[in-house]
Amino acid sequence: MPASDPAPPKKAGCRQMKTIRVSFERDPEAEGIDVTVRAAERDGEVEAVMARAAGREPVMLSVTDDDGAQRMLAAADILLVSVNGKRVDVVTEHGRYTSRQSLQSMEKVLDPAQFLRVSRFELVNLPKVVRYDFTLVGTLRLELAGGMETWASRRCIPEIRRRLNGGGVQE
Repeated sequence: MPASDPAPPKKAGCRQMKTIRVSFERDPEAEGIDVTVRAAERDGEVEAVMARAAGREPVMLSVTDDDGAQRMLAAADILLVSVNGKRVDVVTEHGRYTSRQSLQSMEKVLDPAQFLRVSRFELVNLPKVVRYDFTLVGTLRLELAGGMETWASRRCIPEIRRRLNGGGVQE
């Protein structure tokens, strides 16, 4: 049995692509084409595969990392986008990046079914909200994947509540 090649060393902060296996299953009863994607978790890579299978290209954003290197980031990997002074930060579970786009222009590019403005300075990826709760003073705390949290402005609360109810998020 031949020895297998060792996996290439993983760079700090970089994720390796998942292995994608494609198979065909014949179903004479099928009236169309059904595609099922199975993975340990639904992340940006899974979203990209699903978008391509559905005939859509996934939204990719150009961002800059801490070292000044340009990267392409899948919108599905984003937890939140926030304005920090004159800089726009794009936060994922794996790091924080900056973007040259304004928050308003990013809001136009990102899927409105997935992203929601929660304050004057932040957009949140709704599928990444794992829990939300109201405080005694009427503010809304949103807990995102990876343990990150943010706060919503009062004027946005009715729309946030409407969008999160029915989304399977714990209140």
